[in-house]
Amino acid sequence: MYVCSCFGVTEEQVRGHAAAGARTPRRLAAECRAGTDCGSCVRRIQGLLSRIEPTPAPAVPAPPPVAVEPAAPAPSRHASPLPV
Repeated sequence: MYVCSCFGVTEEQVRGHAAAGARTPRRLAAECRAGTDCGSCVRRIQGLLSRIEPTPAPAVPAPPPVAVEPAAPAPSRHASPLPV
């Protein structure tokens, strides 16, 4: 079924673009121009995108911990340069 009559974009095309990463009406418009002419399909596009299950992000292993050596104490600014 057509979602955007102006550009002939179907529900299946919207799902395909969403699967490829276009998960907002603006991103979808950049991919296929749907919703950029008369605008009557924007609410339908929003509805379709909201019903599409988000794809889980791939698991990224945590980086190994980095050992940090304690910093040397900073020299005092108030030390007197004159011998006592």
